This record gives sequence, C-alpha cells and structure tokens, in this order.
Amino acid sequence: MRRRRNATDQAATTDRPAVILPAGFEAAAQRLRMHPSFRATLAGYCRGMAEGAPAQWPVYKFFDQMRRYIVCYMLIHNYYAWQHGEGPPPTLSALQRVAGSSARQTAGLVAALKAGHLILAEPDPDDRRIRHLRPAREMIEEIGRSARLFVAAADRLEVPSQNRAALLVTDEHALGDVLRRSAAYVLAHGTLIHPFPRILHFAGRDCGYLLLNAVLCAHYAQNLPGASPPVALSYRTLARRFQVSPAHIGNLLGEAERRGWFATGPSGRLVTMSEDFADEFECWASWQMVHFSGLAAETTAFLAVQTAPRVTEPSG
Repeated sequence: MRRRRNATDQAATTDRPAVILPAGFEAAAQRLRMHPSFRATLAGYCRGMAEGAPAQWPVYKFFDQMRRYIVCYMLIHNYYAWQHGEGPPPTLSALQRVAGSSARQTAGLVAALKAGHLILAEPDPDDRRIRHLRPAREMIEEIGRSARLFVAAADRLEVPSQNRAALLVTDEHALGDVLRRSAAYVLAHGTLIHPFPRILHFAGRDCGYLLLNAVLCAHYAQNLPGASPPVALSYRTLARRFQVSPAHIGNLLGEAERRGWFATGPSGRLVTMSEDFADEFECWASWQMVHFSGLAAETTAFLAVQTAPRVTEPSG
C-alpha cells in the first residue's frame, strides 16, 4: 500500500498546475505580450522548435512526449542538485521517486537512453555497486532547447544587451542548472503547462508540441510581415520532418480541426486559426519567457560567484 501511495504523490508533483506564482510574474508576462515585437519574436521561437529531427532520432524521439520528457527533465534536476549539494545521489531509485511515471516505465526509458549514450552510468566513489545517472550534453541540449529559445526570445524583447541565452548555448552546465531550478519549482509548486490545457494536449502526444509550433509558425508567417518563413503543413512533409507516420500527423491535425482550434488544407497551408487558441499559446509562451529568463539570470549570477577569484586577507 505504501508503494502505491508514493507513486500517487510522485505523479501529483508533475500533474497539477502551479498553485503559487512568483510576485510580479503575471504582470511581467503581460508586459512581454504588449511589446510590439512579441509576436514576431515568438514566430522565431516556433521556427526553432519546429526544426527537423536530430540525426539520432530513434533515441531523441523519447524526448518529444511529455511523460518521457519529464523523466529526462527530472534526471537533469537530480544530477545538478546533487552536484550542488542540494539533493541525494542521482540514482535510478532517486529518479523514480520524482519522475511522475511508474518505476517500471522510468527504468525502461533510462535503459533506452543509456543504450543511446544519452545517459552515463557512473560508479559511486564510495560504493561501486551504486550507479549515478549523469545526463550527456546531447540530452541537456535537447531537453533544454525550448528553455534556451524562450530565454533568447525574452532577451530580444527585454534587454538585448544582456544576451542571457548565449551562456546556455556555450555551457551545457549552465543550461543544466537552469533546468534544475525549473524542475525544483515544479516539484515545489506544480507545472506551468497545466493551466493551458490545449498546449498540454499537444505536449502529451508524440511530437505533438513540435507539430504545434510548426502550425503556429505558419500562422505568424501568414499574418506578420517579415516573420519566420512557414513550415509546410502537409502530412508527408510533417511526417518526414518529425519522423512519425503521416497517419499520426493526420490524427493530430484532425483532432484540432474537430475541436475548432485550427484547420489545414490539402495544399499544406493553414486555413483557419482560432483566435482563442492563438491567445492561449501566446499566454503560455509569455509565462515560459518570464520563468526561464528569470532562472537564467539566477544561474548567471550563481556561476559568476562560483568562478570569481577568492580574495585572501594578507597575513600579519
């Protein structure tokens, strides 16, 4: 009975909306949305998320469905929390306590990612029977792609001279630390995606969030002069891009049309987009920009302190 109750508690940490937002969070998000370049900047984010599949796609595909993404996200959290002395050793059992999936599902995903060399199992220096799970750079970069692109978008809208996203490109440990801070917030308060049920719907499907960004990219290309070029929305083109079946693409687009969210035509063009749906995506995106840009600022300050030379008082 205890095991079942613990599993329920684990799921609750990643399956509920955030109940506490930081002071000024929503006001900051609204300021971003009021910026005259917000939609054009968001179009660039969508284009970045809708880029083609990485070369190692059979393994990377594990990242593009929310349950699997959360396991990787929490693995990165556990590793960096341990590195900073703020968590237990990053073992499989520690991951299973926070991953939001069953112990068996988590172990299976970890095994697949080890086989793809995206997780490294390193022996504990004090007990070589215990293995620590370290995320490879490729995992951190792919799991952090959306976060990095949102920080880059916020940089362009807020203070272009800051360029907080540059550090996240050159230093995977900085990006890992941002993800650690984000996951710690989720564990403490809940997620920032559950308040947006239609975004959550796509995130829960294989490659659904990537497909959603392709659709929004087409929407902005049609409505904003100079926006990022559109992605063709034909079933075959999207299936090749995201390495899924045309039938899967058709199912996702058909669901959206039946629900009145948006519709595509046979020529691979976006035909209609619900204003309410676009508004939900833009609100979600503004929240993500505020969340990750704030965490990137915290990480930048933290790393500056860690690397600053120590000044010692002269003796005597």
